[in-house]
Amino acid sequence: MKPRIVHVLSSFHTGGMEQVVASLVGRLRGYEHALVCMSRAGAAANLLPPGTPVVELGKPPGNPPLFLVRLAAELRRWRPDLLCTYNWAGMDAVAAARLGGVGPVLHNEHGWVMDDLDGRNKKRLVVRRLLSSGMDAVVCVSKQMEHWLSRTVRVRCPVVQIYNGVDTELFRPGDGPGVLRRELGLPDDSFLLGIVARLDPIKNHVSLFRAVSLLRRRHPDVHLVVVGDGPMMEALRAQAGDGIHFLGERKDVPDILRNLDLFVLPSLMEGISMTILEAMACGVPVAALRVGGNPEIIEDGVTGCLLEDGDPELLARAVESYLRQPEKGREQGRRGRRTVLERFSLEAMTAAYDALYRSMLEKGGVLASN
Repeated sequence: MKPRIVHVLSSFHTGGMEQVVASLVGRLRGYEHALVCMSRAGAAANLLPPGTPVVELGKPPGNPPLFLVRLAAELRRWRPDLLCTYNWAGMDAVAAARLGGVGPVLHNEHGWVMDDLDGRNKKRLVVRRLLSSGMDAVVCVSKQMEHWLSRTVRVRCPVVQIYNGVDTELFRPGDGPGVLRRELGLPDDSFLLGIVARLDPIKNHVSLFRAVSLLRRRHPDVHLVVVGDGPMMEALRAQAGDGIHFLGERKDVPDILRNLDLFVLPSLMEGISMTILEAMACGVPVAALRVGGNPEIIEDGVTGCLLEDGDPELLARAVESYLRQPEKGREQGRRGRRTVLERFSLEAMTAAYDALYRSMLEKGGVLASN
């Protein structure tokens, strides 16, 4: 009988963390996986292997006092051999696991939220520190986050760091201008920027839109494709000027990335961005802010460009340097793909999580030690 791993998340909308979870569920077949979504699932449920159990508890906004009791009962019903909780919203699941006598607990930290960008909210620090006593380990995606958990949060359990990884066969370089320019009715020699991200304030689309507006005054052949959906769709459409093309959610993201001259992600904070890794795997140079785990992926001036802030004029100048020096972008794209192949492959990520899961299950007596 396979060990059962239950993943408890707030929801399962499209995002980097959800991609990682779906990859682990799909590739680590030595375990029986199930997902419990405290509110609702979402579009990312389509990434899961057919037949993967997904439970929606419909939690209303806020902190209903009886929800932890209900969640604890649901976790007891599943009888997991390993419980995986995720991000700040997962603190409810950690508390419910203690209430329901369920474990061991592996808490996963993947990213940041707009109302606590630097992870220093005093209340949340105290809650994380206290509840870490109910965790058997914490796994995070970047060295920066590992340092934050150990030195700022001061969790009371071991911290493990595992980088995200991408499928380098699916995300690979292409040849020529491709079909995207034809789809948009653009000349083959137009300069095409792209951002793939949830339409959320933390991704800072507005600064990028302003940078594109500045650029097009001097270079009207610059265009930006915006891939993704989210709560800011209407507001961003209202602020977008000429040359900005909204594509919504797309299933052909690898093909879109292969068509770009430059990938730009001006997020105010990141863990380890899956879309940056995907762009690099496609041989596309990346411009991003020097925040979170970005410096662990992008080597400034070698595989892309790291900016000190999201000022639109600064962004515009950075993009213009690639426009004026196209060979620079091509060379950085080649180096970026090598970086992903060497350090951020999907195989390396899944092997690291498999080893971590096995070590925790061995300690719990579920699996025999080798």
